[in-house]
Amino acid sequence: MLSIFATPVVDEWGTTYQLTTAGYTVLVIAMIALLLVGCAIFGRKKKFSAKQLTFSAMAIALAMVTSILKLWDMPMGGSVTLFSMLFITLIGNWYGLGVGLTSALAYGILQLVIDPYIISLPQMLIDYVFAFGALGLSGVFWKSKHGLIKGYLLGVLGRFAFATLSGYIFFPTFMPEYFNSAIIYSICYNGAYIGAEALLTLVIISLPPVKKALDHVKSLT
Repeated sequence: MLSIFATPVVDEWGTTYQLTTAGYTVLVIAMIALLLVGCAIFGRKKKFSAKQLTFSAMAIALAMVTSILKLWDMPMGGSVTLFSMLFITLIGNWYGLGVGLTSALAYGILQLVIDPYIISLPQMLIDYVFAFGALGLSGVFWKSKHGLIKGYLLGVLGRFAFATLSGYIFFPTFMPEYFNSAIIYSICYNGAYIGAEALLTLVIISLPPVKKALDHVKSLT
C-alpha cells in the first residue's frame, strides 16, 4: 500500500520517501477538500462564505510565494521567510478558529506537496500537517483587542512546539557533538529561524501604517 503513495529512497543520510503521482494527487484533493469543508462548516451561517474561501485562498497563495523567498536558510531545514507565517495567521484573525485551522492545515499539505521531506508517517504529520496547522490557532483571538499580534504569537508558538518535538524525536542524529541534550538542541535550532522571523514580523506589523493597512484588509473580509 505504501508504494502506491510513496517510494523509499536510500542515501548516506538514511531512508526517505518520495511521493508518487498518486500521493501528490491525494494530497492536493485533501488540501482542496479542507478549504471547502472549512468554508462550508464555519461559513454556512454567514452571507460571504464564498468571500471567505477567496480571501483564504489568496492568503495561502501569498504564504506559499513568500515561503519561497527566503531571507536565511538553516543547514538542516527551516528558514526565515518573507513573512509567510503572517499570511496564514491572518486567516484566523479574519474568520476565527475554525476557518483558521482548516486553512492552516490545507497550507501544511501544500507545503508537503511543494517541498516534501519524509522519513515516516508520524514525522510527516508533525512537520507539515500539525506544525503548519498550528498557525491557525491565531483564530482564538480574532475578536480580541490586538488580536492579530496575540494570535500570531500563539500560532507561531504552536508551530515552534511541533517543530521542536519533531527535531527531538526524529532528528537527534543531526545534533552536533558539543550539545549533550537533543531537546535543548531542537529548541535552539528551531527557535533560531522561527523566532527570528516572528520578531521581524512583529516589528513590521506594529508599525502604524502597516497596522492601519491590515485593519483595512480585515474590514474588507
